[in-house]
Amino acid sequence: MRVLVAGGSGVIGRGVVSVLVARGHQVSATTTDIAKLGLLQRLGAEGRVMDGLDPLSVGEVVAAAKPDVIVNQMTGLSGRHAGKANPRRPDRFFAATNRLRAEGIEHLLAAATATGVPRVVTQSHGSFNGVREGGWVKTEDDPLEVTEGTKAVAHLERVVTEAGGVALRYGAFYGSGANDEQIALVRKRLLPIVGGGTGYTSWVHVDDAASATVLAVEQDCTGVYNIVDDEPAPVSEWLPVLAEYAGAKPPLRIPAWLARVLAGDMAVGMMTEGRGFSNAKAKRELDWVLRYPSWRQGFEEELT
Repeated sequence: MRVLVAGGSGVIGRGVVSVLVARGHQVSATTTDIAKLGLLQRLGAEGRVMDGLDPLSVGEVVAAAKPDVIVNQMTGLSGRHAGKANPRRPDRFFAATNRLRAEGIEHLLAAATATGVPRVVTQSHGSFNGVREGGWVKTEDDPLEVTEGTKAVAHLERVVTEAGGVALRYGAFYGSGANDEQIALVRKRLLPIVGGGTGYTSWVHVDDAASATVLAVEQDCTGVYNIVDDEPAPVSEWLPVLAEYAGAKPPLRIPAWLARVLAGDMAVGMMTEGRGFSNAKAKRELDWVLRYPSWRQGFEEELT
């Protein structure tokens, strides 16, 4: 097939491009940075510069690529777009990404309709943001926790699935440089366990996220899928293991009230009330086989 990967120079986009090319697809991929066109070419894709928030730019690229499927991997999480992360002001850090999820996806869908592209597969997010009531592990039928960020995610999922496409809720990424900043904080003992560390997180290795994405491209499916590993786990369980494999001392523990002052509500909510996600639907319907079924195996192989 002819596949256009919007956001192909990002952490997941690069992996998706590589797998698509290896499986024989003809791939075009976009970036906002002209300096990354060479990277996309080395991966085997035809690189194109595109501004996902400019409908004219999006329309021109989609019309030129003439894809059978569009894969949306557009985010604004790099320092160039998001600035320095501040846990007390997540709204600022995620502002560009939320605009891409609210406005950018509309431009992609409009361009797809105008040029007759039948399917869109989009990134979404599902690592700790399940609704904070009931059980600790959520399926695709459970709602997300309502925040400013998840409003954009919910919009993204709704418009894509209503158009007959697929939304992939990726868990927390690791591998291939995906969480280097987090590991640096762990090594400095600047990522403590808050309260009891009872909040759950779902992880996924970037290679497994890429393989699931390509399966969604190649199969006649629609709807939402949780793209996470087999073992959602509380922070109190995974953070000490990450520290051990990163060669760090055990994480500190601080009370929730102090963490709220230092890092804000989002960090406290994630650490104490976060909900993980089940991957049963993706494994069953996409025939997805994970290279790293558990973050335990993945952390060890990546860090030791």
